[in-house]
Amino acid sequence: MAKTENKIVLEFQIIEDCPNVPQMLSNIHRAISGLEDKINLIERIIYTPEIAAQIGFRGSPTLLINGEDLENLPSPKQASISCRYYPNGIPSAKQIREKIEEKINEFKINHSFTDN
Repeated sequence: MAKTENKIVLEFQIIEDCPNVPQMLSNIHRAISGLEDKINLIERIIYTPEIAAQIGFRGSPTLLINGEDLENLPSPKQASISCRYYPNGIPSAKQIREKIEEKINEFKINHSFTDN
């Protein structure tokens, strides 16, 4: 997914009733605190297997940062509507913030991203 309006795009992909969604969403909100002017957060609910296949859904919850998976997990060959397993637990606010800051720094280097 492309950057819009000089912002980093976070796409939070979920399915309904996944028990890990509230914690991950809370971590995302804590991670972006103070960066809201640099972030475009999109929540995308995956309703059908066809949509899951079309976007290469990795499971719920998934966070894409400018189209790249937070943990660099590739798209599955067969996507499904399912919860995602995180072997080391749901990514913390600190881990999410670090990845976002990496992307902001890359953007600054490549596109003269300015702090206002």
